[in-house]
Amino acid sequence: MKILIAGKGGVGKTTISALLAHILADKGYNILALDTDSVPNLAQSLGVPFEEALEIVPLSRNEKLAEERTGARPGEGWGVLFSLTPKVDDLAEQYGIAIKPNLKLVVVGSIEQSKEGCLCPALALARAFLMHVLLSEKDIVIVDSEAGAEVFGRGLAEKFDVMICVAEPTLKSLMIARKLIEMGKQLNIPNIFLVINKVRNSLKASQLYAKVFSDSTPYHLVSFDEIVIFVDNEGKGVDFIPKNSSVYRDVEALAKKILGIKKRSKVL
Repeated sequence: MKILIAGKGGVGKTTISALLAHILADKGYNILALDTDSVPNLAQSLGVPFEEALEIVPLSRNEKLAEERTGARPGEGWGVLFSLTPKVDDLAEQYGIAIKPNLKLVVVGSIEQSKEGCLCPALALARAFLMHVLLSEKDIVIVDSEAGAEVFGRGLAEKFDVMICVAEPTLKSLMIARKLIEMGKQLNIPNIFLVINKVRNSLKASQLYAKVFSDSTPYHLVSFDEIVIFVDNEGKGVDFIPKNSSVYRDVEALAKKILGIKKRSKVL
């Protein structure tokens, strides 16, 4: 199952991604988490110490690896020939960071073109790896995507089984989420959830949902919980969030919904 976590910046995509990854791993599933944000920080949320996380070089910026796999060094200029189909099937094993025995992280970084508009070897490598994972990986893959709608322009969104669009309980945030969900539907992503995060008042959040969404898009509420801020400020991962906290219970309920889809798809 391939799960895309989308949404605008600041809504809590990374926290939801990390919690979901840990919860599903604790249930015995093999999880591959991918961070495709231009400012990746999923590693810290998963529990990698802050100092170590700062040293991680995303695939899309790994010039040495790009030269090795594509045949060209990034920055060599126009006219350089390099492979757009580099060997990538071993990258998750070689460059994946083991969070738990059955939970691995690969920091891909953004695969968007640079401001100069060139497709450099490092970006080609990162794109090839991401496509390989989405087409061939047999475990549960959770992709913490770039904020906004960029992911829908990569020709990758249609490879996902589930899209979770994260929003805050505000009119503006839900309006943006509706646009992202419409894009996901246009790409025929079969299962789409709206997650309204940081909810302090469930009734008001549900009323806002009804105001913005006239269709039957399923939604799930995740409570605002001070423990998330505390754990983050302590430099710890979401694995330090108590299992009896409201945010953990809410994301665990979301995980059960996703696993219900997985079980139904096996039956079909």
